[in-house]
Amino acid sequence: MKTDGLFPGVSYGLERDLRRLNPWWHGIPLPRLPATRRHLVAAIQRRLESRLAPIVVVRGPRQIGKTTAQLQVIEDLLADGTPPECILRVQWDDLPELDKEEKEPVLRIVDWYEISILGQALNDAAHQGKKTYLFFDEIQTLKNWAPQLKFLVDTSTTQVCVTGSSALRIEQGRDSLAGRITTMEAGLLSLTEIAQFYDVSLGNPFIEDNGLEPLTQKSFWQGLADQGARAGESRDFIFERFSERGGYPLVHSHRDTAWGALADQLNETVIKRVIQHDLRIGERGRKRDAPLLEELFRLACRYIGQSPSPATLAREAHRALEANVGPQRVAHYLAFLADTLLLRLIQPLEIRLKRKKGSPKICLADHGLRASWLQEIIPLSPRALADSPHLTDLAGHIAESVVGATLSTIPSLDLAHLPERNDEPEVDFVLIIGTKRIPLEVKYRRRIDPHRDTEGLRTFIEKTVNNAAFGILISQTDEPSVDDPRIVTLPLSTLMLLR
Repeated sequence: MKTDGLFPGVSYGLERDLRRLNPWWHGIPLPRLPATRRHLVAAIQRRLESRLAPIVVVRGPRQIGKTTAQLQVIEDLLADGTPPECILRVQWDDLPELDKEEKEPVLRIVDWYEISILGQALNDAAHQGKKTYLFFDEIQTLKNWAPQLKFLVDTSTTQVCVTGSSALRIEQGRDSLAGRITTMEAGLLSLTEIAQFYDVSLGNPFIEDNGLEPLTQKSFWQGLADQGARAGESRDFIFERFSERGGYPLVHSHRDTAWGALADQLNETVIKRVIQHDLRIGERGRKRDAPLLEELFRLACRYIGQSPSPATLAREAHRALEANVGPQRVAHYLAFLADTLLLRLIQPLEIRLKRKKGSPKICLADHGLRASWLQEIIPLSPRALADSPHLTDLAGHIAESVVGATLSTIPSLDLAHLPERNDEPEVDFVLIIGTKRIPLEVKYRRRIDPHRDTEGLRTFIEKTVNNAAFGILISQTDEPSVDDPRIVTLPLSTLMLLR
């Protein structure tokens, strides 16, 4: 076993760090892990067991539990009898100096692991019937991670689980790893996951991990509406907790902590971490404008669930910062924020929008970020809104953002919005599955006008070119219904039982 630091690419200090990251090699327990488990844990396990692809990629915003999920998967593997030496875990954002000192840090660490820990090559272990697992956390911090992983899985039989909080860098890696990768989207906590923190059961996610075809059936959405209604009391209780605090694990695992302290922690560990660290350095080492990034995130919070033009955002940024800010720069910086998955930019539906494409719709990863950054709490629960009816319109925009964030984390689902045009009304979201389209409208109010509030859905469905057999209307409660067999009505709280 090498402890003198002479192994190429692995210094004595790095070796000590790797051993600390992998305590099971020495019979030391893992860190204490939360008793609650995200559905993500079981989903990762299914991907690893199926071995449909050698690399499982999990992408999502910071602080949503990706690292914890990895550790819980490792905990289960060890409990099921996987030999400790068959598991390697590296947390790359804790070892940033690697990418500067070593051109191929992934391969060099795996070389060291084979010799110093596994005691044989990965392929020798595979031929002996041993299953090996390599867990790489925040690997997108490395410049050339994808080519290294490609070479690794092309020459070695093993299973790799990768997590990352950069959509763009993970996407770029996926392009070069075609055929070797399966990607999973990890969003904020779902209602079914939040329920675990309060010892309430809302069952499993309604959408199963078996493709998107069920979503094209109206009966699927009717079944979801029925399940939500059956779980009404428990669902509404958990939705109120989501309304108050959002979906970050931190705010529910510390539910007895005052919101002010939690808001400060979210600002520090999520928003400022992204703006001041993840996005600080741009192309060719150029530093990005942190005040502009902060101002644009503030504007994203203000325009939540809406589609402001880059010119509008540029004017507002100019007024706030007293500096010249152009629309193109605003668009680029907004894309940088989207790259961190703090927000989702839902693009306009391209079909028939040749003259005027429109602007993307801004959906925050979580409305709790808006509450923490702006220090402004807007309730979403119907009961709280009944006491503050003047907040209904703003709550409607936030509800629209929640819908977009929820649907954006369904694997492989294409999502768009249809801006208003002269000859047809807008549609808040369009789900695109193959050649089929499902329009979805958010009317976040207690009473639904069956004609006015369904105009966008009906217009979209009636245009044959859209290939839409039915539409979905999202409201506040179970009570409003529409007497149109082509439209399924369900409350936002029920939609969130999808995942």
